[in-house]
Amino acid sequence: MANVFTRVGEWVNERAPNLAPTYRKHMTEYYAPKNFNLWYYFGSLALLVLVNQIVTGIFLTMNYKTSALEAFNSVEYIMRDVEWGWLIRYMHSTGASLFFIVVFLHMFRGLMYGSYKKPRELVWLLGMLIFLVLMAEAFMGYVLPWGNMSFWGAKVIISLFGTIPVIGSTLVEWIMGDFLPADATLNRFFALHVIALPIVLLLLVVLHLAALHEVGSNNPDGVEIKKGPKGNRWDDHKPADGIPFHPYYTVKDLVGVGFFLMIAAFIIFFAPTFGGWFLEHDNFIPANNLVTPTHIKPVWYFTPFYAILRMIPSMFGTAVWGVIAMFAAIVLLFLVPWIDRGQVRSIRYRGAGFKVLLFTFVVAFIALGAVGAGVIAEIMPSWEIFFGRVWTIVYFGFFLGLWAYTHFGWEKTKPVPERVTTHD
Repeated sequence: MANVFTRVGEWVNERAPNLAPTYRKHMTEYYAPKNFNLWYYFGSLALLVLVNQIVTGIFLTMNYKTSALEAFNSVEYIMRDVEWGWLIRYMHSTGASLFFIVVFLHMFRGLMYGSYKKPRELVWLLGMLIFLVLMAEAFMGYVLPWGNMSFWGAKVIISLFGTIPVIGSTLVEWIMGDFLPADATLNRFFALHVIALPIVLLLLVVLHLAALHEVGSNNPDGVEIKKGPKGNRWDDHKPADGIPFHPYYTVKDLVGVGFFLMIAAFIIFFAPTFGGWFLEHDNFIPANNLVTPTHIKPVWYFTPFYAILRMIPSMFGTAVWGVIAMFAAIVLLFLVPWIDRGQVRSIRYRGAGFKVLLFTFVVAFIALGAVGAGVIAEIMPSWEIFFGRVWTIVYFGFFLGLWAYTHFGWEKTKPVPERVTTHD
């Protein structure tokens, strides 16, 4: 068997001589810092969920009907009559929420350890573009089941483009293809969700990984291993504080994958709707433009940004400022590498002010998610607007505070070690 693999490898190398060097560059000869911790699982888990979404999505499209009259019934057909269709559908719907969970944690790790700082600004920007495309992909996929919340969610979100001066109403009709979400909307969203956006997403993921492997991975100490001492038992010219990504981190990632799959399986088999968070109850009702859900709200991973939209008061009969604030909340994340002027990467060696700012930012993001999901309205209705506006100010205050804290030299940092702290 070893001879067979050797011969196959030789046959491939003769016909594609660049494949083996590319594999070695990105796997066996890519040296990653030896001090990765739990936070570094989420990048590989995001790739795993992406594969799950593509594979399950392919099977779902085989029985889905892009028609306002048939879309909802086709999903019910998949759930009830297609063999294992319920499993594939729940793997896809649960996978969407798990995708955002691991991406949010992956982004938080980048903020915590300064993975957006020079020379990794491009890696961060590509990652944020992935996040933006993922939001568009998730929104369009959310509309396709054509439940009642899908219909009204599509109407509300698309109507936001109507706030654009002059061309707003025309743009809304152009996106919908009609005066209300209907067949044309479903056909367009289906094409974008199944073909166009996945291609863009895959391209961005490849570019994200390629950019990362050019500059090398960051680590919890924020130390550049390329600038450290050279020499290890594999190669005297490679970083002493680095180890080959394969097989060491590929094997380590399998542990995280196993644990992650157990959690995913538990949700899929025992709580696929997750109490209405992953699949809203109103989406098990066919779309009806005459019956408005009690609370129109997006799925949970959009709720922080939706809350910001709602918390900005309308002026002169238009909600344009809320829409601007919602998009600004996303755009500011792109600008973090230039907002943060600090010279130290890792939270381990940054000042107390940075830790406080990051903590309040996370709390604000979660609190805004609760506001957007209507949780605060159920607990204390009269305080919802005040609560939401306070946390909106805190959210944007993070970026302003981070800029001021680092620009004016207020940050008192700790000495950064010359080598990663686990080099012994």
